[in-house]
Amino acid sequence: MNFKRFGRPAVIAIAAGLALSSCAANEGDVAITGNDASASTLSGTINGAGASSMGAAQEAWRAGFQTANPEVTVNYDPTGSGAGREAFIAGGTDFAGSDSFMSDEELAGTFASCAPGSKAVDLPVYISPIAVIFNVEGVDELNIDADTLAKIFAGTITSWDDAAIAALNPDATLPATAITAVHRSDDSGTTKNFSDYLGQTAPDVWTEKASDTFPFSTGDGAQGTSGVVSAVTNGVGTIGYADASQAGSLSTAKLMVGSDFVAYTPEAAAEVVAGSPLVADRAADDLALELNRKTTNPAEYPLVLVSYAIVCNEYADAAQGALVKAYIEYIASAAGQTVAEEAAGVAPLTGELEANVAAVLATVK
Repeated sequence: MNFKRFGRPAVIAIAAGLALSSCAANEGDVAITGNDASASTLSGTINGAGASSMGAAQEAWRAGFQTANPEVTVNYDPTGSGAGREAFIAGGTDFAGSDSFMSDEELAGTFASCAPGSKAVDLPVYISPIAVIFNVEGVDELNIDADTLAKIFAGTITSWDDAAIAALNPDATLPATAITAVHRSDDSGTTKNFSDYLGQTAPDVWTEKASDTFPFSTGDGAQGTSGVVSAVTNGVGTIGYADASQAGSLSTAKLMVGSDFVAYTPEAAAEVVAGSPLVADRAADDLALELNRKTTNPAEYPLVLVSYAIVCNEYADAAQGALVKAYIEYIASAAGQTVAEEAAGVAPLTGELEANVAAVLATVK
């Protein structure tokens, strides 16, 4: 099917129609999500790699899918978004997980696992807030605005008792401890979302374009989400950013949204995504989102990431394509989203996004 770049009402209508036709076509299909695993006819191995942020969700998805489809093995290597996209483009994996959608340059190239002349698409499957995590002796709560956060990670605010931090936290006893700002050392979609947020909300300070690579030579780098969490946990006067599902027992900051300080919640992250449009001028079956970072609504938490499953719209190996399609259909379904919500505490896809992803997957082969 050739899609056009429709507005949201039209996309919903298309998704609804495809969902009905898909149900009829898929009766007795290969992917079983209930308890009757004996009905599954799927077999083989699916290899994926990419975003470490959704590591916990991928573990849960793999377990659920393999239980329902016992002749299938699903592997997922949380190497980071950039490495995951590179591996998929080169044909080393069957799909990629990425906290940032594919760039125009990536889309202009070829994809080794895809059929000649076909491309890959970005499908949202995971929504999570990015937590600003910190470890400062005597400080359990922290309010921060975008300018101050940008200055901390750009290296122009270097002490916890800085006047800018003190003004936002008048009731806190801030120590004269040096700030160690921990960022991702690998190419990371979490970094791209973090820098996109700061670039849009503190443009006078954060002058670099959003990128998977941390743009400044300040602070300390750490590999993967777990590396950042470990560095903040074990350091002194540390601050970092990580998928909220992996923040653990670390203290987390409230962000200024409008005139209020807002703590992250999955629901507040989902609200931002629900109000964000599709990225303009991309293929109609590519569901990359332009996240609304500048919201002033305190019901929304703008420092959010959307992780995408990146798949071929047509695979060179049709049998492998059927395997991947079945797995992504599962993780993007209501059942799969509930599994992720229970495993990682993240927000499920909105009904609209779920329908749109299902509509695109109906055309994957």
